[in-house]
Amino acid sequence: MDIQQLYNLVAEEREAVDAIIRQRLHSDVMLINQVSEYIINSGGKRLRPILVLLSAGAFGYQGRHHHELAAVVEFIHTATLLHDDVVDDSEMRRGKETANNVWGNAASVLVGDFLYSRAFQMMVGVQNMQVMEIISEATNIIAEGEVMQLLNVHNADLDEAGYLEVIRYKTAKLFESAAQLGAVITNRTPEEEMAMARYGMHLGTAFQLVDDVLDYSASSNELGKNIGDDLAEGKPTLPLIYAINHGSPEQAAMVRNAVEQGGIDRIEEIRQAIESVGAIAYTARSAREEADRAIAALSVIEDSPYKEALITLANYSVDRSF
Repeated sequence: MDIQQLYNLVAEEREAVDAIIRQRLHSDVMLINQVSEYIINSGGKRLRPILVLLSAGAFGYQGRHHHELAAVVEFIHTATLLHDDVVDDSEMRRGKETANNVWGNAASVLVGDFLYSRAFQMMVGVQNMQVMEIISEATNIIAEGEVMQLLNVHNADLDEAGYLEVIRYKTAKLFESAAQLGAVITNRTPEEEMAMARYGMHLGTAFQLVDDVLDYSASSNELGKNIGDDLAEGKPTLPLIYAINHGSPEQAAMVRNAVEQGGIDRIEEIRQAIESVGAIAYTARSAREEADRAIAALSVIEDSPYKEALITLANYSVDRSF
């Protein structure tokens, strides 16, 4: 199965989710409609809501709650993007101006708050206490991950274990919850539920590590944001951490200084350095290992087109070019 076949498998359900998203985005406040629709409709991959659909499908779910929960997950993700772009002072996302660049930071933060609260309204409507526990915990852990990342800005001493902890909080946790929800709403065994959670956690980690690779190997047009944005903000990602630890003294000093000072004045030299020391290849291998762990977690799940699609999604997460 390829990625297009995966999309075809859940095409009708994605339309149902999109209809719910459009319906629940509505507000009597015009600015909320404008900002939330702008970012929701800006061409994201929608992998997290798709993950809810695939997980529910893998367990033969027949109800409608997975559509609502897929929309909830997308709203939470979108809220984090709005807040992230304000914190990072980003100007471009998904090939378009960021919402904060168009409407300002205040509007982006407040509309992000609206999306969070709307997600929790919808979550309560599912009337499943475990669902509420999973999503509320995920939202809290994501916020902790954001603060952890903030504390590590310009920290050139962050090691690989510390970095992986940050991305498992900030990025992988929502993937984990999205995958777990399908097992929860179908009342599957604790073993199957935890298998899906592990799948999502490893998938989300792989996805972020590939983003780290693409930040130095893709073009701005492919990536949908400015190359070197993380470095410009002083964020130590895995390629940079590896280069500091494995490069020559001159290379390590250059990368360390770039992280500590921020900015992309020497971006081409840094790209050459992390490439020459094998940092890009190492990060790509780490992502592949995470994807393989995700696939291995599915061993307890019965074979089906949905399980095949979950495997495809794991492979896509490391094979993509944007």
